[in-house]
Amino acid sequence: MTLRFRLLRVLEQDGLNFLLTNRIPRRLATSFMGWFSRIEQPLIRDLSIGIWRFFSDPDLSEAKKDKFRSMHDCFIRELKDGVRPVDSAPEILVSPCDAIVGASGTLIGTKLLQIKGSTYSAEDLLCDPEAVAPYRDGRYVTLRLTSGMYHRFHAPHDCRVDRVTYLSGDVWNVNPPALRRVEKLFCKNERAHLRIRLTAGPYTVALVPVAAVLVAGIRLKFLDALPRGGPEIIHCDARFAKGEEMGWFEHGSTIVVFAPRGFWLCDHVADGAAIKVGQPLMRLP
Repeated sequence: MTLRFRLLRVLEQDGLNFLLTNRIPRRLATSFMGWFSRIEQPLIRDLSIGIWRFFSDPDLSEAKKDKFRSMHDCFIRELKDGVRPVDSAPEILVSPCDAIVGASGTLIGTKLLQIKGSTYSAEDLLCDPEAVAPYRDGRYVTLRLTSGMYHRFHAPHDCRVDRVTYLSGDVWNVNPPALRRVEKLFCKNERAHLRIRLTAGPYTVALVPVAAVLVAGIRLKFLDALPRGGPEIIHCDARFAKGEEMGWFEHGSTIVVFAPRGFWLCDHVADGAAIKVGQPLMRLP
């Protein structure tokens, strides 16, 4: 049994994991990581990337470049062309990110699972009853990005984003130990609601990137920066081809995807399953 395996087994214990990642000054730790991860001094850069790789085991062979200016540069790495083929079938909504499926299924009215045994409402997440209406009794998938994964997210279909709602909040960890302990966790954390109009029909879907502890920010390619201290609604007209990059997390976190009634989850989308950018997520009506 290797040292790495032993350490990971210890850190994965629910109680200890929750204590180490949540019972700390979360905002301060997140701000510090945002600053520290950008240090370009070679010794600090190489040591911090080495420690991160020891615990997270990212696949850097897929990265577009093999040398990084900082740990942050490595976190938000771009991938080589072609390593994430995108399903081009017009009836398929693809995964916007590499992730583990945390929860999925049909909304009961506007209720959905945070984790088995714990629910929350789309109204609490989006803070706008009008924005929730298209997804009543619709489909949802919660996509959890782990620390070692590719952190950029992409358009699930040919579409345009016509509105972004920024919602300020906390930065709880979003891993299973925290989701089991913190009620309505996603509704407490900083997040953004991207309202997406598909070009394939009169369909509106939502991507809700949720920040987490040590995530220095959510970045969108079509906006200079998200505001602070929301909620704030930003009207826009950003058009994307299916699979085109939309933004990134500056560590790892979660994206909740909502679709209206008539959409169906693809067969392989199940809780605990791994999925990658461009792979089928839902089927259009």
